[in-house]
Amino acid sequence: MTTFNLNFKLVLFACALEMTASHALAQYQLDKVVVTSTGEAKPVSELAESVGVLNREDIINVSPSHPSEILNRSAGVYINNLGGEGHMTAIRQPLSTSAVYLFLEDGIPTRPSGFFNHNGLYEVNIPQSERLEVTKGPGSALYGSGAMGGIINSISAKATDVSTNKIDTELGSHGWQRILISSSGPVNQYSGVSIQANLTQNEGFRDEANYTRKSVNTRLNYQLTGKLTVKSSLSMTQVDQSGVSSVEESDYKNAPSKNLFHGDVGARDIEAIRASSEFNYSPSSSQLLTITPFYRNNQSTMMPSWMVSYDPNVRTTNFESFGLLSKWRHNFSQSGQFISGVDIDHTPSHYEEYGIDSDDLIKQEDTFISFTPGGKTYDFNATQTSISPFLHIENKPSENILVTAGLRYDLFKVNYTDHFIGEVDDSHVRPDSQKLDYDHLSPKASIVYHFNQFHDVYANYRHAFRAPSVGKLFRSGKNTNTAQLKPVNTDSVEIGIRGLNAYAFTYEIALYYMEKSNDIVSVINGDNDRVSLNAGKSVHQGIELGFNGAISDDFSFSSAFSLSRQTYGKFEYLYSCFSCEPKVINNILNFDGNDVGKAPNTLGNLAIRFQPLAIHGFMVELEVEHIGKYFTDETNTHEYAGHDLFNVRSHYQVNSQLQLYARIQNIADKRYSTYTSNSVGSDDIEYRPGAPLSVFAGIRFAL
Repeated sequence: MTTFNLNFKLVLFACALEMTASHALAQYQLDKVVVTSTGEAKPVSELAESVGVLNREDIINVSPSHPSEILNRSAGVYINNLGGEGHMTAIRQPLSTSAVYLFLEDGIPTRPSGFFNHNGLYEVNIPQSERLEVTKGPGSALYGSGAMGGIINSISAKATDVSTNKIDTELGSHGWQRILISSSGPVNQYSGVSIQANLTQNEGFRDEANYTRKSVNTRLNYQLTGKLTVKSSLSMTQVDQSGVSSVEESDYKNAPSKNLFHGDVGARDIEAIRASSEFNYSPSSSQLLTITPFYRNNQSTMMPSWMVSYDPNVRTTNFESFGLLSKWRHNFSQSGQFISGVDIDHTPSHYEEYGIDSDDLIKQEDTFISFTPGGKTYDFNATQTSISPFLHIENKPSENILVTAGLRYDLFKVNYTDHFIGEVDDSHVRPDSQKLDYDHLSPKASIVYHFNQFHDVYANYRHAFRAPSVGKLFRSGKNTNTAQLKPVNTDSVEIGIRGLNAYAFTYEIALYYMEKSNDIVSVINGDNDRVSLNAGKSVHQGIELGFNGAISDDFSFSSAFSLSRQTYGKFEYLYSCFSCEPKVINNILNFDGNDVGKAPNTLGNLAIRFQPLAIHGFMVELEVEHIGKYFTDETNTHEYAGHDLFNVRSHYQVNSQLQLYARIQNIADKRYSTYTSNSVGSDDIEYRPGAPLSVFAGIRFAL
C-alpha cells in the first residue's frame, strides 16, 4: 500500500471521530459483557486484555456467508477466504496454518490442541451464534496449549422467554442458497430449549468449487434447584467442500475463476459432533462450582490441496474426545476472587493415508481432473491425554485498581502406535511406535487502573505455549526427526486504554509486543520437498484501535484499525536442492531481521450506518475493508500490495414478523487476492483470487 493510501485510511478514521456530535450518554455502555476470560459474564472494564465483542445484532446485520465477513470487524483480526468456508487466521500473527489459535464453542475447544485445523471455524455455526468474542493475544490461565495468537469463542443462543420460530431464506450470486431455521422457548417453568439449523449450498465463483454445509445446534437450559443449573449443548456439522487451487499471475489477472482442481481433487468431507453439559452449583452468592463433561467425534477425509503438486495423497482422520472442564470460583467480598480448576482431555485417534502415483493423477492441460488412490503410506493410532490444573487470582488493593495473577500447568502425553505393514518408503518416513510427553508452566499477570467510571488503562504479561500436533509429529513425509519437534513458546506484553467520551463514542487502544520461540514451520526446499522443523524466534508488535459511536440521530459508525510489524529474529533453517546445478546441500538460510512473510502491515474496517428516524426499521450501511501489503515469503523479495474493498448492506423491517435484507460485496468489482505466496527461492507467485461483485438477498420470517 502506498504512503498516500495509508494516510488516506488514517484520515478516514480520524474524520469519523471528528464527525461525532453530542448524544445522550446513557444510550451507550462502556461495560460490554465478556465470558471468555474467566468462564463467567464479566464487564470488559475488569479485563486486562483486548477483546472484540460481536453481538447478535451485529451478526444479523452482516448476515455473514463466511466467518471473515463478521470477525474482520474486530481490530487486528484478519480471516481470509480460501473457498467455501475455508480460511486462515491472522491475529497478531501472519496468515498461516499454524496451531496458534483456540476456536471455542461456549468456552469448550472445538478440537483438542493436538488436532488443530486452520479451517476449524467451518465446524462452528457462525451465522446463528448469539455472540462472538475475540481475545487478541494469549489467553488467561483458563486456556492452555494453542491460546497464543488469539481465541475465538462462539456463544450459542439461549432459550427465549416466549416461544419463537424464525426462518431466514437467502439467495445470491454464484449459486448461493441458504436456509437458517431457529426455534426457541420454554419447556416448562424450569427449562428452555433452543434449536438452530443451517443448510447452505454454494457453487462458488471459481470453476468446480461447490460447497455444502449442514449444521444443527441445540441448547437446553434447566434449573434443577435454586442452587443448581444445567446447560446442555449438542452440535452437529457436516461439510462437503471441493478443492480450490491457487493460480499463477497470468490466470489471476486474466482468468480468476479458473480452478486447477476438478472432481474430487483437493476435496474434503468433514463430520463433527460435540456434546457437553455444564453443571453450575452455587452454594452461596460468593461461590460457584462448574463441572462440564464433554464429548467430541470428528471424521475427516480429504486430499490436501497444498500437497497435490509434490506429494498427493488421500487421508482419513478419526478422533473422539472424552473430557472434563472443572472450575471453582470464590469471591472475597468486594476485594477480589479466586478461581481454580483442572481441564482433562483424552483423545484416541486413527490416521490412514494412501499415496497417489503421478500416473494416477490425471491432468488435462494444467488442470487436475481425477485421481486413483494407490498404496497405503501411513496407518497409525495416536492417543493424546492432557491434564491441566490452573489458578487465577484477582485482588483489588484499592477502589481503582484490579490486579490479576494466573498460573497454568499443562501436561501432555501422546501414545503413538505404528500399524503400517509394508516396504519402507524414503518419501514417507514412519517413526517407530513410542510415547512422548510435554509439560509446561505458563504464568500470567495483569493490572487494570480505573481513572473513573468511563476510562481505564490496563497492562498484562502472558506466557503461552503449544505442543506439536499429532500430524506434525508422526506424519513425517521426508523428515527423519519430526518426533523430536519442540513445543513453541510465546511471551507477550500488552498495554491498553479504553473508555467512553463525552461525545458518546467508545474507544479502545491496545499496544502489544510478542516474542515467539521454537516456532514450528513447514518449508519447501529446492527439490519441492516439504520439511517441518523448529526455526528460532520471531517478534510481533503493533497497535490496535477501535472506535464506535453516533454521528447524529440518523448516522453511526464503527471502525477498527491496526498497524503491526512482524520480524524474524535468529530465524534460520537448512536448505537443500539436489536438482540444482551446482547442488545445494544443507545450506543455512538465515532471515534475521526480515519481515515475517504473509503478515499484513495494516488492517482496517470502517462501517458507516444510516438508520433514519423517519423510516422506522430501515438501515443501510457502507463498509470499507482494508488489507495492507505484505511480503510473500521469508526472503522479502516479493510482496502483495494489499487491497481495499467496499460493501453495502441494507435491511427493512416491514413489520414485527417480516424483514427484507440485501448485501452487495465488492461493489467496485475489484480484483484482489485473499492469500499470496511463493516458495523460498522461487519467483513463481501464487494467488487465491477473491470473489468479484456479488449480490445476496433474503427474507426473515418470525412465526
